[in-house]
Amino acid sequence: MEPIDISLIDWSRAQFALTAMYHWLFVPLTLGLGLIMCIMESIYVRTGKELWKSTTRFWMKLFGVNFAMGVATGIILEFEFGTNWSNYSWFVGDIFGAPLAVEGIVAFFLEATFIALMFFGWEKLGKGTHLLSTWMTVLGATFSAWWILVANSWMQYPVGMDFNPETARCEMTSFAAVALSPVAVTKFLHTVTSSWVLGAVFVVGVSAWYLLRGRHMEFAHRSIRVAAFFGLAAALLTAATGHQSGVDIARHQPMKLAAAEGLYEGGQGVGLIGLGFLKPGINWANPEQDPFLWKLEIPCGLSILATNTMEGFVPGIKNILEGGYVGEDGLPELSIEKKMEMGGRAIEALAAAQGGKDASAAHALRENFTYFGYGYLKEPSDLIPPVATTFYSFRVMVILGGYFIALFAGLLLVGRRLDRWKPVLLAVLLSIPLAYIASEAGWLVAEVGRQPWAIQNLLPNCAAVSKLPVGSVQTTFWIFAVLFTTLLVAELCIMTRAIADGPEKECA
Repeated sequence: MEPIDISLIDWSRAQFALTAMYHWLFVPLTLGLGLIMCIMESIYVRTGKELWKSTTRFWMKLFGVNFAMGVATGIILEFEFGTNWSNYSWFVGDIFGAPLAVEGIVAFFLEATFIALMFFGWEKLGKGTHLLSTWMTVLGATFSAWWILVANSWMQYPVGMDFNPETARCEMTSFAAVALSPVAVTKFLHTVTSSWVLGAVFVVGVSAWYLLRGRHMEFAHRSIRVAAFFGLAAALLTAATGHQSGVDIARHQPMKLAAAEGLYEGGQGVGLIGLGFLKPGINWANPEQDPFLWKLEIPCGLSILATNTMEGFVPGIKNILEGGYVGEDGLPELSIEKKMEMGGRAIEALAAAQGGKDASAAHALRENFTYFGYGYLKEPSDLIPPVATTFYSFRVMVILGGYFIALFAGLLLVGRRLDRWKPVLLAVLLSIPLAYIASEAGWLVAEVGRQPWAIQNLLPNCAAVSKLPVGSVQTTFWIFAVLFTTLLVAELCIMTRAIADGPEKECA
């Protein structure tokens, strides 16, 4: 394999990260706001009160603007697999393409069909039929998220596949194993419930703005009550699914967990860092000192998170690099150097098997294929992800998750007295950007924490990237940066104008 220009990998990753981060600004609000407006329209159909119809139509208008922006960025994101990561697409396209195809053919067409009825059918459809179209639109968006997250989860935990040495491609052996992977189920539940939290924070934040301005008071109080109930339930579900996600990461991506905790040397009864500050410039392959400037630790917390027991063993970065500890299969884990050696054998055996030079090559390939991806690594330290980014992103996500639980519970306790407390209303309004920060931080943990892998243990970024001129990737990076920023500014302008105009007169 010819050496790949490191700057090409970095710019390709940067372009994909840029697109994904912008796309993820729109998706959570679509999922969260969509379900809230379904609940509000259900209340309207049940009670017949025009106030609830007007309330639903207001939030539906904001949903529509956000939905359109999400579609625009999502299409570009999927095309980048073929342009910037063509080796990846060739290697696993038979597997990775299947959930994306289902998402496009089934889920996207479902929401695209019913969204027109939802927006333009208020005066043409009966109440029940229109409510059905609203629920089907949101179900389609959620179903779309399911298949996208199935594809992403497979990159984190590849299952249901076999490698064909004749074509040098991975082939699907079980669609059910891919679609119903326990990692995919947990990731879907955690991601979608966290999106519900963001949608709820958005609704209570905008409603708080109306209370601060003394406008649309009844509309604001009712919206806050619905969103606070919904948001509290969603936040608690997010915490529960987050715990299961931690268990999955400990089993299948121990290096990600070690990076998220800044854990160099593991052990039994390992504490969970509640708050902490890392020393800058730490060499995580061999820190030679305590990597923390300061930390507040919950005793045995990480062992409980990872193993559901207080004395469970959690490996640190050093343990993973050196091996020797007992893994999930009950056998001693190999060192990274040994895995790299076996991965190199697998790569050599693949070349021999394709060239017909060695009859035993197929056997050697099967024997060493588990560590195929490690053969592309240059040093064991290549396996260590950016620890500081992963560590701080995890803390931001968890701390803000706890804040949102307290926020929704407080709003329900205060009730209609909320409009008397201007500082609290301002805090609720300012919680909107915090929800986006928490959401993006979660994706940073998931994606930065699994580096250097494009597919966990199977294909690193250096072997997945397209062989392109670096200048081409740099040029398109800046084009996309300008395009996505323009879309974001356009959305903010349209939505703030709609919010300033307020809901229909029935809500005044």
